[in-house]
This record gives sequence, structure tokens and C-alpha cells, in this order.
Amino acid sequence: MSYTYTVFGAGRQGVAAAYDFAKNGEAELVRLADSDEKVAERAAKRLKKLLKGTRCKFEPVRCDVEKRKHVRDALRGAQVALSAAPYRFNAQLAELCVESKCSFLDLGGNTEVVRAELKLHKRAKKAGVSIVPDCGLAPGLGNHLAAHGIASMDTPRHAHVRCGGLPEKPVGPLGYKLVFNFYGLWNEYRGEAEFLRGGKRVRVPTLSELESFTTSHFGPLEACVTSGGTSTCPESWEGVLESFDYKTIRYPGHWAQIRTLFELGFMDEHFEAADGAEFEPVELTRRLFEERLKFPDVRDVVLLRVLVIGSHQGQPRALQYDVFDSHDETTGFSAMERTTAFPAALVGHFQARGLIEPGARPLELCVPPQRYVDELALHGIVVQVREP
Repeated sequence: MSYTYTVFGAGRQGVAAAYDFAKNGEAELVRLADSDEKVAERAAKRLKKLLKGTRCKFEPVRCDVEKRKHVRDALRGAQVALSAAPYRFNAQLAELCVESKCSFLDLGGNTEVVRAELKLHKRAKKAGVSIVPDCGLAPGLGNHLAAHGIASMDTPRHAHVRCGGLPEKPVGPLGYKLVFNFYGLWNEYRGEAEFLRGGKRVRVPTLSELESFTTSHFGPLEACVTSGGTSTCPESWEGVLESFDYKTIRYPGHWAQIRTLFELGFMDEHFEAADGAEFEPVELTRRLFEERLKFPDVRDVVLLRVLVIGSHQGQPRALQYDVFDSHDETTGFSAMERTTAFPAALVGHFQARGLIEPGARPLELCVPPQRYVDELALHGIVVQVREP
């Protein structure tokens, strides 16, 4: 079989997803849809060079995702569409995919947007297509591995996910390199997270509950509550698990400095001074982050650990999943691009093959966990599994 995929957004993760569709997703055509046609053209040119000799064709198109006609044209003939566009567009893109009878997935990041997508369940089922939100790294890969651990036990009780995209060494004032869209990062750092505690869903403030994290690859690190990482898992596993939580990993000191920026108002959308002057502090912060935290000569790494605890066949059991990924010099893809886009492209390939039933469902309830884990290695994502 061969398939046609559309990728909305020809930036970092979008290009990596298109690469994986072409290499591992049995693609005959990958359409790169971006609001800037030159960006899409550069992406197509890069992919042709990386995959020299492939039979897959790459088609760059200009597409403003806020224009319905643009989106419909970009979906022409596609079996699956992946959104690497800003998360705020995902619900509308999912709806247009249903209308076009094209399956849809996204890289996610905002649970309220995900819930809007899931409301399309009946329409998607009737159209014979699937919608699977939040398929990136975290949420995404971490949730898949948790689902695998939970399915491997008669009585799962706890699931803990820890994940971080870091520079190989601490750099700059925050010990951090910006490895994806600033507003995606800002969205994770503010608001509340949803966890399971005592078997019930609870809200936990972001930037709280600091804990130490250790790994063989680095010295001491710190993990802190951020939003969106659990996605729909607390709702899906309420009544099944006693606890489910997610924290983001950074170098020591990062979280204290980020809290200072929030407390001083640098992350506020709007500020009105005593003299009546009005500002948009977060827009300035965005520009500063994008300029001062690039560090192009510093490579990134991704750490992911999922721990599932419970019992199986009457005996206590714990499964620990570890992923350590680094910049790929051969392709030029960063660790964050690889670990976000490749696992998502695998879900898209599942959709193209009809391995996910029609409808709009959370990934933890619709993606076959064992087959997913079995195929991850084919996409260059190595998972170490052990019983600690």
C-alpha cells in the first residue's frame, strides 16, 4: 500500500514528521502546507535531499489554516493529516478533516483544545475517519508508554511520567535552549495541571512541587509540574489508577528563575501601569527568548522516563521505560524534533493502515499499545524497559 499525507506546518516538527512518513509510513505523496510558501518549498527541497532516491513525492503548498478553502485544498486526496501548526488551530483543522473524510492527528499541548476535538467523535465515526489528538512527545510518547505499562498489569495503580528537552549542557541565564515554539512552552508553564490522586482528578498549580531527578546521562536535575503533559489520561484512567502525574525536567535553578519571571509579570499577556500605559509583556519575553536562547552551536537531548507500578498475577510489579535521544548529525534533526515527530508519524501510519477505529478518541484508548511499542524502534526511537 501507499498513502498520501498532509502536514500542516513546515517548521521543525512538521519537516521531521514528513521525513518519517516518507521513510517509514509507506507514503507516495507528502504535502507540506504552510502559510509561507517559501518555507514549504525549502522543506520539500531538504526532504528530497535527505531521502534521495525515494519514490515519495513532496508537494509544497501555501496554506493559511484559518482559511477553510486553503485547508480543504491541502487535504485533497490525503488519507491522513498531521497538524504541526500552533495548537489553537487543531480543533478547526480536525473538523475540516472530518468534512474531507481524512483522518487527523496533532502534536497537541492544550487539553481544552483536545476536548473540543474529541467532541467530533460521532461525526468522525460516521465519516469513517479517526481523530487522535496529543501525539507528540509529552503529551504523546510518554502517554503511549504509560498505556503499555498499564496494559501489562492485572492491577495497575500508579503511573508517573517525567520528560525534558534540554541542551547537552546548561547554557545561558536559564540553563535552557528554546527547542520548540515559545508559545507552546509558555502554555506549559502557566495555569494548572490535571493529575490523578487518590483515584480522583485534581488540579495542581504549574511551577510547583519541585523534585530531584537523576539519570545516568547527567548529574542532578529538577522536575516540576507543568500543564498539558497528562492530557486526557487522568480522565481515561479515573477509577483504574490511584495516581497519574507528569513533570518537566530541567537543569537545577531553571524553575526558580522561571517563577521569578512569572511573579514579575514578564509572562503576562497584558499589563496596565499606574500611569495608564499598557503593555504586552509576554510578547517582549517571546522576542527575547527567541533571540537570546537560540544557542545554534549547542545540541539538544531529550530525556523521558515513565514508571508504572501495580501488580500482576498476584505479585507486585513495576515497569520503567527510559528514552534518551540526541541530535542526529546525519539528518540534522534535533532530539526534540525526532522524539516529537517520529512517534506522531507512527500514529499517522496506524491511521492510514486502518489500525485505529473511526471516531475521535484519546490515544491511550485507541492506539494498540503493544504494536505501537514494537514499531517504535523502526522509527529510530529506542525505549529501554526494565523492572526496577
